[in-house]
Amino acid sequence: MKNVTTIQSKTLFGRRLREVRTRIGIAEDKLGVLIGMDDSCSSARISRYETGIHEPPFATAEKLASALRVPVAYFYCDDDRLADLLICYAAFDESQKDQLLAFVSELSA
Repeated sequence: MKNVTTIQSKTLFGRRLREVRTRIGIAEDKLGVLIGMDDSCSSARISRYETGIHEPPFATAEKLASALRVPVAYFYCDDDRLADLLICYAAFDESQKDQLLAFVSELSA
């Protein structure tokens, strides 16, 4: 799931945002417009989030997560394996989520 980029993010949020955005192949400006930013500044604002110059308010993080179809927790998760699991979990239906929880509970017992 890792992408090599020429500009490194200073923040976990920025790294995760860039990873998922590039993985699904959406441009910065298009993502910004999808979440309601003005077209004239959307690319710059998303770039600033990705490089860690600014961190978005939580409400904006929620919009980004929704547009990218990932749980908002993905942006803040400091464990790469858990972040990958969060993406998988988000794609599960309720029955699968219940099964996963039962399985994990059984493993930890």
